[in-house]
Amino acid sequence: MEITTKEAKTAQLQQLLKITFGIVPIAAGADKFLNLLTQWDEYISPGLQSMLPLDASTFMMVVGVVEIIAGILVLTKTRLGAYIVSAWLALIALSLLFTWHHVDVAVRDLVMAVAAFTLAKLTEINVTQPTNRRYGKLEVQSQNPS
Repeated sequence: MEITTKEAKTAQLQQLLKITFGIVPIAAGADKFLNLLTQWDEYISPGLQSMLPLDASTFMMVVGVVEIIAGILVLTKTRLGAYIVSAWLALIALSLLFTWHHVDVAVRDLVMAVAAFTLAKLTEINVTQPTNRRYGKLEVQSQNPS
């Protein structure tokens, strides 16, 4: 089976999104323990913070574990992981929008949620992936979208 230039470009875009939505949640999740990028507990809306049974920094560490798992899922079971990351980002954005707390971050997270959803859909559509070149033709190997 020969792959077209359009299919190859689509596969490249899919791979770029996969790497992005694998690495970024893992890095952000890990930073929930380190607070190098920002002070993460400041992003919890005051209303939510008052309802938490944990202090804010402990809650953000739990969030970090979820994000790390989601990133690993994107890298290993792309379709499932991308849907989870998309939903996670949308929920974060909605939480911030409902309290009008860090609206700029909410808008960014909504855009990222759409991109993660796009990755999930691309993974469903793109069931072939380039594997190697033989006899001057790019061969593809069928794969199940995961």
